[in-house]
Amino acid sequence: MIPTLEWLPTGVNFLDQTKLPLEETYVLATDYKQVATVIRDMIVRGAPAIGVSAAMGMAIGIDRSTAKTLPALTEEVAVIAKTLAETRPTAVNLFWGIDEIRNLYNNLAAKNTPIPEIKSAVVAKARRMYDEDIAACKQMGAHGASLLPQEGTVLTHCNAGALATCGYGSALGVIRAAIERGHKIDVFADETRPFLQGARLTAWELMKDNIPTTVLCDNMAAALMRQGRIQAVIVGADRIAANGDVANKIGTYGVSILAKEHNIPFYVAAPWSTLDLATSHGDLIPIEQRSATEVTHSNGRQMTPHGVAIENPAFDVTPAKYVTAIITEHGVLRAPYEQSIQSMAKQNLSEPELATTS
Repeated sequence: MIPTLEWLPTGVNFLDQTKLPLEETYVLATDYKQVATVIRDMIVRGAPAIGVSAAMGMAIGIDRSTAKTLPALTEEVAVIAKTLAETRPTAVNLFWGIDEIRNLYNNLAAKNTPIPEIKSAVVAKARRMYDEDIAACKQMGAHGASLLPQEGTVLTHCNAGALATCGYGSALGVIRAAIERGHKIDVFADETRPFLQGARLTAWELMKDNIPTTVLCDNMAAALMRQGRIQAVIVGADRIAANGDVANKIGTYGVSILAKEHNIPFYVAAPWSTLDLATSHGDLIPIEQRSATEVTHSNGRQMTPHGVAIENPAFDVTPAKYVTAIITEHGVLRAPYEQSIQSMAKQNLSEPELATTS
């Protein structure tokens, strides 16, 4: 297990992913504003980890409030939620994490629960969400392992591993589970420009687990697919629309087209909290635009001409038609996704054995 984030008596401790792979350092957030900064600055990143981080940000904000009355605390909760919600717009898990704690708070406040009891309850809830994320990732691994080849090379884009979750991984969790079951898998990790999540993070954590890993420049996948050197693709997601369209790190869409052309299965692994049933299709997913300096500079050194225009969307949307299957902790979804997603949503998701859709 890689300790991506951890609730401590002193605050929420985050592994600083901007410093990897050369430095393993931690950032301690002692209030909700610092948690918001950690999310915004990508010290923590990956949709599931962002969701739990947001929940912990809500919890620490409520727990450390000095409000003496419920009306005053309720006003603070609104400010805390707004601050966290403004950090990163694409990952729906962010809003899920906020809402899980806010809904619990509202329910308790409506019953005039004493403030100390509310504080204890929201902290306990946020800590449970951490444990539930790890359990969900392991369930994804159990459902998805059999989809990967018994022997071969799997391509992944960005980082959907332990570092993007609370410690096991979604897409990389499926790879880990397959290897634990005896599959002989090598991994090709796209570098994932401009933030280099694949080169810096995926390679780092897979090497820690002694999983054979090769970093590819983002423009190499097509040639290797044509040579028959890639047997499957698996990625994570930051938001999945109700029709199965998938928002993920920029470049994922192109990989999905290449996989389709070369008859290679393209899998998405994501917890149920990443599915956004209120968004009917991918064109409605907000796409975060990030700083031009992520493109113009590398390691503090400018790489482009002064004054050149820069486009830096953090995500793109892969249409559902390119997705072979979506792996969740409740089972495997397949096309037509409108039907399989709705069917899973109607099931009792607290009982995973009832929720396999394949």
